[in-house]
Amino acid sequence: MRFLVTGGAGFLGSALANRLASDGHEVRVLDDLSNGRQTQLHPAIAFTQGDVNDIPLLWSLLYDVDCVYHLAARVSVAESHLYPRDYNRVNVGGTVSLMEAMRDTGVKRVVFTSSGAIYGRQTQQPVHEEDMPNLDSPYAVSKWSAERYIHTIGELWQIETVALRIFNAYGPRQTLPASHAPVVPRFLQQTLTGGSVVVFGDGSQTRDFIFVDDVIAALVSAATARKVNRQIINIGSGRETSVNKLIDYIEKATGQRANRIYNREKPGGVPRLAADISRAQQLLGFRPLTNLAAGLRLTLKEANMTK
Repeated sequence: MRFLVTGGAGFLGSALANRLASDGHEVRVLDDLSNGRQTQLHPAIAFTQGDVNDIPLLWSLLYDVDCVYHLAARVSVAESHLYPRDYNRVNVGGTVSLMEAMRDTGVKRVVFTSSGAIYGRQTQQPVHEEDMPNLDSPYAVSKWSAERYIHTIGELWQIETVALRIFNAYGPRQTLPASHAPVVPRFLQQTLTGGSVVVFGDGSQTRDFIFVDDVIAALVSAATARKVNRQIINIGSGRETSVNKLIDYIEKATGQRANRIYNREKPGGVPRLAADISRAQQLLGFRPLTNLAAGLRLTLKEANMTK
């Protein structure tokens, strides 16, 4: 098959593009390199640096494509509080631009990477796709809006659409930006370097951490799965892990003690969040294979190999 992966030089995007290329597919990647790295991509992948809002560029990249994976996005909840306009331009505007270009070029399926952040604070766990979103950040609003746009435009123009709500993905080659870094690589680095692991709140808040290879397996399945049109599907481990327990796992994986500092004046986000993955199991044959302890060991092993 021929695929276009937007945001294909980022953490998840590059892992997906490389998997598709290794499976023998023709892969094109579009990325503005604001967070991604072209050097992570397999040499067989056709890379283009550009903006997902550039419709003429999209026309050229979408020619004869069978399926689009739309991962191009800004992805930090905290950063979105500061720059909501940028999140709207990229996450919402870029999605609408892509759907218009797909309509114009006749591409018939898009797999969109959404986010578990859409759920926000819920009264019961794990969260199910039918639960009402409780949007508490511009990032969550942008992802929910993009879901609505892909399904609405898909219905209007007979484009097959599926949105995967991905929870806390982690794994090898996850970037560590100077600000608003994801929790797993940040805690790993702080523990390995003897720095302080700063925990917001009391550390009892829970999240659903899923290893990158399991996310990629779900994305690959979504390209050809039947009965997924207009679906929203949770992609997580299905397990609830507290931030304190995550640090315990990191200590065990690294063999080092973490210097924990608790900032109780700054909230740690929603108190609980974990995915009900029964729909993914039913529609995608999804089975998470890597638990958190094993995933952290694999992440550390890859980091040591690639230094």
